[in-house]
Amino acid sequence: MNSLDWAVLIGYFGVMVAIGVWSHKRVDNVSDFFTAGGKMPWWLSGISHHMSGYSAVMFTGYAGIAYTYGVTSFVTWSFPIALGIAIGSKLFAPRINRLRSRLHVASPLEYLKNRYDLKTQQALAWSGMLLKIVDVGAKWAAIATLLSVFTGVSLNQGILITGCITAIYCTIGGLWADALTELGQFVIQLLAGVAMFVAVIMELNDKGIGFLDAWDRPELQGHGEPLVGPYGTVFLLAFLFIKLFEYNGGMLNQAQRYMATATPREAERSARLSAILWLVWPVVLFFPMWMSPLLVESQKADGSDSYGLMTEQLLPHGLLGLVIVGFFSHTMAMCSSDANAIAAVFTRDVAPVLSKQARAWSERSGLVAARVTTVVFLGLSMAVATQVNSPTFKDIITVVIKWVAGLMGPIAIPMMLGLLRPFRRSGPTAALVSWSMGLLAFWLVNYPISWAIEGGVPLQYQVSIPLAVSLVLYILIGYAKPEDTPERLAIIERINTDDDGAAAAAVPAPAGEVEDTVGTRTKD
Repeated sequence: MNSLDWAVLIGYFGVMVAIGVWSHKRVDNVSDFFTAGGKMPWWLSGISHHMSGYSAVMFTGYAGIAYTYGVTSFVTWSFPIALGIAIGSKLFAPRINRLRSRLHVASPLEYLKNRYDLKTQQALAWSGMLLKIVDVGAKWAAIATLLSVFTGVSLNQGILITGCITAIYCTIGGLWADALTELGQFVIQLLAGVAMFVAVIMELNDKGIGFLDAWDRPELQGHGEPLVGPYGTVFLLAFLFIKLFEYNGGMLNQAQRYMATATPREAERSARLSAILWLVWPVVLFFPMWMSPLLVESQKADGSDSYGLMTEQLLPHGLLGLVIVGFFSHTMAMCSSDANAIAAVFTRDVAPVLSKQARAWSERSGLVAARVTTVVFLGLSMAVATQVNSPTFKDIITVVIKWVAGLMGPIAIPMMLGLLRPFRRSGPTAALVSWSMGLLAFWLVNYPISWAIEGGVPLQYQVSIPLAVSLVLYILIGYAKPEDTPERLAIIERINTDDDGAAAAAVPAPAGEVEDTVGTRTKD
């Protein structure tokens, strides 16, 4: 990097902070901070939903998969995401929007206290927060890895720089700042992605390699196969099922985008836009990665540095700075949205249970608590980021695929399926048993059983078995021990209809001393 690249990078950071300051004026209360007051246009919500699913992991971990295996990086990652969101646009997006518009909640998990009970809500809230700390930690480590390639700064210094900038704008501006910066980041990503795509095409032409000829080169042998290595059919099906839940709200931050739109119909349109972007745009981003074995030689065994090396080699200064900004934009988009989602969960779902004072917070006090929680979450995730590549977490892609994908299912199953009428029989017993047994299955498959098998348990079973265990138990226990009380049925009906008739029966006040004091506001 030279002075021009640094000017582009510093200018980008300045714009992000300015957007946060501007967005601060639009945040008057907790609802504005966490759900944009339900005033976000569907197209902005859709772009924000799309961008909040990216991070620099794509340019490190998935670049390594593309370098090693080829097009399977698209087939087993962005394609399942696009399909899952498309399905969720009908199945989940309108219902999640009604959590805000009909139940008046500000956290995606806030409704669980009435849908199940307080214990279930707390179990999912705490496990979701802890998983997100690890997930975001991997994202910080990914962008710091790329930053070290270009600037030579240490991993910890890179984590500190990106984390602090993100903390400034997302803490003061809330979800509005997240969405508006993600819109700007989408434009930057578009320019940077096209620049890299053109640069690779030109370099291949200079070497006398055509698009179709490239796939016949020895360096790309087998790279045109859609399912190779550990990324086979079972992995694809498991990942599709996982992403159906994860990218429609199971990881919380995408749920907020649905909640932020004005109506269920707009939430549906938002999801469809995000699905289209996931189907089309990653092809442009992945193409240079697929061609990378023809242009660079990775210095790391997993190929995670290949995209960074290729960028440094092919792009002139200025454009190089723009692509580096693109790396930052991916990671900061995802991490800031995650921070906002976790702050919502802690402020709305956890703090009122831990503290009597939190139950009596004014609008101003709740907003201050939300901002403090955001900073604390970012700090904890940055601390975890320093441990990526340690014996505990191993490499970045292991954290993202094995830990996050494997643990997300048991947390998301009760939250997402609890929205749907066909699962109305499943109550707190089904939710807690499926959650706890899914987590136990993750530990058994990834550690004791994997240690006992030569070569370990294949990756596709590491990520799919916990979700399968949770899903089966959630359904079976619902039928064996139905807990569909009138109160819970009323909640489900309010989520599944916009009518004001009998189906929209008033939600009864939650029972119990704690629930009375921290109950969700359900008055229409």
